[in-house]
Amino acid sequence: MSDQIENLLHELHATLGLRKRPEDVAELVRSLFQAANEHVDAATEAALDKATQASLRRLWHGYTSMREEFVGPVGAQRQLATAAELFGSVIPVPAEVGDDPVEVEAIVRAAGTEIHKEFGESDFLDDRLNREQRAAVGLGDLSKRQYNKRFRLLRRLEAKIAAIVDGQRKREVAMTGKSGLASRLPYEEFAADMGSAAFIAYLTARTNLRSEFTIDGQQRPYDEVANALFQRLDPQNANWFAIAHVHPVAQVLEHVGDEQRGLLLGRWYGILLDVADQLEELWHAHEPDRTTMIVQRGDDSTTWNQTARAWSKARTNWFALLEAMGAEDVVRRICPGKVLMLVAADVAAWHRHSGRGLHPDTDVWAELPLPWEVLRGEAQCPQWLVEQVCRRHGVEPERGGWTRARRATQAVPFRATPELVHGVTVADPMLATLLRSAGVFSGKAFRTEPTEMR
Repeated sequence: MSDQIENLLHELHATLGLRKRPEDVAELVRSLFQAANEHVDAATEAALDKATQASLRRLWHGYTSMREEFVGPVGAQRQLATAAELFGSVIPVPAEVGDDPVEVEAIVRAAGTEIHKEFGESDFLDDRLNREQRAAVGLGDLSKRQYNKRFRLLRRLEAKIAAIVDGQRKREVAMTGKSGLASRLPYEEFAADMGSAAFIAYLTARTNLRSEFTIDGQQRPYDEVANALFQRLDPQNANWFAIAHVHPVAQVLEHVGDEQRGLLLGRWYGILLDVADQLEELWHAHEPDRTTMIVQRGDDSTTWNQTARAWSKARTNWFALLEAMGAEDVVRRICPGKVLMLVAADVAAWHRHSGRGLHPDTDVWAELPLPWEVLRGEAQCPQWLVEQVCRRHGVEPERGGWTRARRATQAVPFRATPELVHGVTVADPMLATLLRSAGVFSGKAFRTEPTEMR
């Protein structure tokens, strides 16, 4: 494998954890095929032509206003720099250390020994040493002001560690809800087959598209470009296990061995359990109106919706794997329901104005047991109950995705990635940057003097 091909594969693999525009990933796919002298059929060539016309490399401005990564936590770099000034055991460290909660904790524990502070004992009233206690442990030369300064810093660092862990968890949930297990796919598995890597990277970029402010449904990820890349796969040599990380439909899973299916099934069930715990925590923190799921003041709708999306992805793929393994009996006995996302009040009003009202799934969600209670065995939710509730509210249980994984849908036409400002399409990326900096469409007070564009 040439260095150019390997570099392109590494670049494509890196996009699995990013939010690159599909057009730009398609440009990388084309470059990969050209570097490898890969035969590209007419249908794939035409599809790539259509997608790459709008890539940043080909646009005159070469610019997008939207972030090309998932939002993650702010690291502890600033606090660690201060710690290096105050504690002899702390030395300046590379910036990436501040993003690793394990390494930050090790530094905090080491620094704590200098002022005889135990990790986690950070109550400002009960855990600080007084003058006599400081003198008894050899800190008599350290003034109260200097001691307090160090104590407060370590206390802030402990809080920062918790914030980093929480932020990383939210980022992982957001990526899982969008692109499944794609971001967890190791490079060696991803790069084992070039055609599979191209399909995985492009479809992941499509699944990672941001939601638009609309009542007509979001873009479906599987478009004509993804379909062309899928159809050219060699059934004998394609890496179906890797593909199943992002596209676990029946046509893929039939090529995956039982052991690998079991591995994927276990991963998705583990995600279901983890996400269920997070949903329960969020539910008890806000307890939204289950009969409408309209956002109320104080609701953390972003975190709830990202977590609900991760639940839906995990649940659908768990169903698909059970079906592929002939284990539908599990679903007949344990069929946890879908989790609905919170709806903004203006979107709900838009639905009412258009004569659509609430989504039909809302009544089903409101009547079924809460999913985390079902997984823990605290509530029974067999398949027959879900079917009964669905039909009572005019919802088809299979087609609606309540009792089985959705079937693969027909490829949709390619559509260029829109520039969005809080979900609203804006024609020009530079105008989008200006509107975002001014707070337009944010639901907050409009700033008449926008901040400087960067």
